[in-house]
Amino acid sequence: MEPKIGITPENLTAIAHILNVMLADEFVLFTKTKNAHWNVEGANFHSLHNFFEAQFKSLDEIVDSVAERIRSLGHYAPATLTSFIALTHLSERLHEKNDGPGFIKELLADHESLVLQYREHVNYITLELKDAGTGDFITGLIELHEKMTWMLRVHLSD
Repeated sequence: MEPKIGITPENLTAIAHILNVMLADEFVLFTKTKNAHWNVEGANFHSLHNFFEAQFKSLDEIVDSVAERIRSLGHYAPATLTSFIALTHLSERLHEKNDGPGFIKELLADHESLVLQYREHVNYITLELKDAGTGDFITGLIELHEKMTWMLRVHLSD
């Protein structure tokens, strides 16, 4: 059944597409963070292992909330690895070393790229597509990613 929430079907489809891309990005970032959790090595192994665990748990909640937002707008969320890879802006490939600082730099760059993309979506969705609810939802995601970028950045300070 189509939601009757004051947003045209065309706008709902456009919003769902944006959210589908966001879901793919979030899932890829979750996977990359899980990789860091599993594979980090070095003197700070234990603290970084726990740090990455906290981050991937937060990302898991974000993934679920984005999928639920898509469903609340009357669309289906993509749920296959193939669809996530086709939709994501992020790369699965590590561009940094497979160590603590390398993982942190990689994940920091990904979080920052999502913050920048999400900022572009907020006004477009709110003003052009007439969905203040999704605009507010994305603003909340920006705040979560900004906090995660802060947590990552402090690991790189000397």
